[in-house]
Amino acid sequence: MDDILRLDAVGQARAVRERLVSPRELAEAAIARIEARDGELNAVVHPRFERALAEADDLPEHAPFRGVPILLKDLGWQQAGEPYSAGSRVCDGLRIDRDGHGVTRLREAGFLILGRTNTPEFGSTISTEPVAFGPTRNPHDPAYSAGGSSGGSAAAVAAGMVALATASDGGGSIRIPASFCSLVGLKPTRGRVSLGPAQGEGWNGFSCPGFVTRTVRDTAAALDLVSGYVPGDPYAAPPLPRPLAEEAGADPGRLRIGYVTAHPRGDVPEVPELVEAVTGAAALLSALGHDVAPGCPEALGEPDFPLHFGAIVADNLAALVESLGPARGRAVELDELEPRNAAMVATARGRSAAAHLLAAQWIDGFRRRMAAWWAAGHDLLLMPSVGVAPFPLGWIPPEDLSTAFGRTAHVVAFTSPVNATGQPAVSLPLHRTRDGLPVGVQLVAAAGREDLLIRVAAQIEAARPFEHPAL
Repeated sequence: MDDILRLDAVGQARAVRERLVSPRELAEAAIARIEARDGELNAVVHPRFERALAEADDLPEHAPFRGVPILLKDLGWQQAGEPYSAGSRVCDGLRIDRDGHGVTRLREAGFLILGRTNTPEFGSTISTEPVAFGPTRNPHDPAYSAGGSSGGSAAAVAAGMVALATASDGGGSIRIPASFCSLVGLKPTRGRVSLGPAQGEGWNGFSCPGFVTRTVRDTAAALDLVSGYVPGDPYAAPPLPRPLAEEAGADPGRLRIGYVTAHPRGDVPEVPELVEAVTGAAALLSALGHDVAPGCPEALGEPDFPLHFGAIVADNLAALVESLGPARGRAVELDELEPRNAAMVATARGRSAAAHLLAAQWIDGFRRRMAAWWAAGHDLLLMPSVGVAPFPLGWIPPEDLSTAFGRTAHVVAFTSPVNATGQPAVSLPLHRTRDGLPVGVQLVAAAGREDLLIRVAAQIEAARPFEHPAL
């Protein structure tokens, strides 16, 4: 069964259709892999193995992913009747009363949900080390972080527990763990995937649901399943010309690509291994026939961006904490939160509604200034996925908040602006450090152009197949 577990989700679905394996056998093999590896990695925090096996024999016969195991990030991706922790002790005992739209579509497609994956408390940081569940370890080196906030999902996919897992990205939380775990991680265009019925938007639209996968075609196929406007959503992404699955392998044409190796804001230390990753990717794209040259939107270097972005994230965190009071029967006290989140909530409570709206309006202008670069004729922007090299667990100190916030700002320097603009971006596993740790590179397209990202990502994958040594 190891050979089948090494297949991507599309391959596993084909194996089930061709009766090389039954849904139950595939689920049992995935569960065995989780039980064998998760003691070290700590990726799965809420297993539902018995319930999944009970469902395995009653899946829709013609569902496209019938019997393919999947794990859900324990933040968003609500599943009726299941525990929901969001990485926090204050959610202990909470259960979801109805499926989110994305989970409904995954179940209709035949995926077999094996459990929920670890995430930092409320997904507010970039390393998965919650007090509630302990750290998730990187399968490539257990001393290192798997990233966050989708670190549990990324570790599980990289270790071969499942072929793909759900994720979400509010400041880099798909692309950062994808980079650290040698995976494909695509943050969709804002509004591409509905957050309903529980939410209209996350973090003022910064946060988007998605997946971490081992292949481009899995990312494309999974996004096809969950994408689409749902009546009542606050906005919709521009429609795609055809399913993303049909874009994998399609000719992207000759693209105009700008790239940047050092952050133009000037306050993020340049990392030689990230420079190597981006310049290597630029050379590959040039060899594939694209016009590649240094360059990026001038707005990317604006010094006020981190202040406004951080204010909006903190305000949304404070609102989330406030909303938990009725669900748990008593208000959440600051000392119940991890120090990082307590500090953010306290700061947000001292900010006026007018200040929040002014920050949001600044981001509106930033989005237009960024978009002008694509509108002027560029197709893609190539950057590091993460602003620092892979780091060990504990590098983001829980008590030294000045150091923690400073290091976090460096990590998300290349990802968070794309959350603010709502554009799609993908991290691809194209480089390794001298110690063999994965380093991803990021491609950013104009709003609505996931089709272009899938085309060029598949072209890169064909030219330089991605390696997954942690399987």
